[in-house]
Amino acid sequence: MSARNQSLSPINRASHLRTDATALEELWKKAMIVQIIDGRISATDDALVFCDAATVSAQMDSFIEGDRFFLGLGRDDSTPYFAWRTSWINEPATKEEKYEGFATLRELGSSLDEVEISLAMHAVGLANWHATHPCCARCGAATVSDLGGSVRVCVEDSTQHHPRTDPAVIVLVKDSTDRILLGHQPVWPEKRFSTFAGFVEPGESFEECVSREVFEEAGVYCNDINYLRSQAWPFPASIMIAFEAITDHPENARPDGEEITEIRWFTRDEMKKAVASSDILLPPSISVARKMITAWYVGKEGYVVSDLTGGESWR
Repeated sequence: MSARNQSLSPINRASHLRTDATALEELWKKAMIVQIIDGRISATDDALVFCDAATVSAQMDSFIEGDRFFLGLGRDDSTPYFAWRTSWINEPATKEEKYEGFATLRELGSSLDEVEISLAMHAVGLANWHATHPCCARCGAATVSDLGGSVRVCVEDSTQHHPRTDPAVIVLVKDSTDRILLGHQPVWPEKRFSTFAGFVEPGESFEECVSREVFEEAGVYCNDINYLRSQAWPFPASIMIAFEAITDHPENARPDGEEITEIRWFTRDEMKKAVASSDILLPPSISVARKMITAWYVGKEGYVVSDLTGGESWR
């Protein structure tokens, strides 16, 4: 079986094509193209909106030429996908006009199918990085997009600069009775609770980061730290590495008072009741935090996903 057939991704990124400018030009002519403005992606309420190369050319009176990002090939390897990062030539007077037909991933993500969320995460992640790296970190000269948008190259010294991804751990803390611990950040709406998370620091392993972040934010040490899954998170340039961990001293849990101002332990029955009474807002369904909470909740017979249907919040 080929590596391609074993891939977990619905999109073949076909990185070997990035160095072939002629091939990319031919693929562009028949591509499905999604437009991006200021990190917002062309979409309806529940799906991406694609156009073709002719449509892009026809819009050059309104938009700058911008950058093309090769996102890869569809499952059949016959459909090429690109993102077109651009901006208005004459910007509309209102925000509503400027972003009509565009949405953020926060607004859209939970409505997209497997293919579209993969494309959107890749496209927005690249767009965010390109927007914030216009200059060479070594000499300060301008950089330009190259290799299908996968790098930027300095126009003076030809240095290649690659997209940045910031690793962050996210942790579902449990105790010996299988309760889970959730925390509230002061920047969130009232009643919004989620798992604990933080960025990996230089020289730190994922497991060390888990232990440090949970202690800093919730005051307990963890053992039995187990990897669960990961999730691309281009807000603006992260990848979330999800773990579950056990604390032997749940009675010591307390918020740090800065990043976390309230903590709560939940049994499944308490979680069900809190959601039903709108006493808690859960993380959005697109997030790995929500998936971790849901997987824990349905891990015991008699508890179903629909029990957690209700309020959710980003911020």
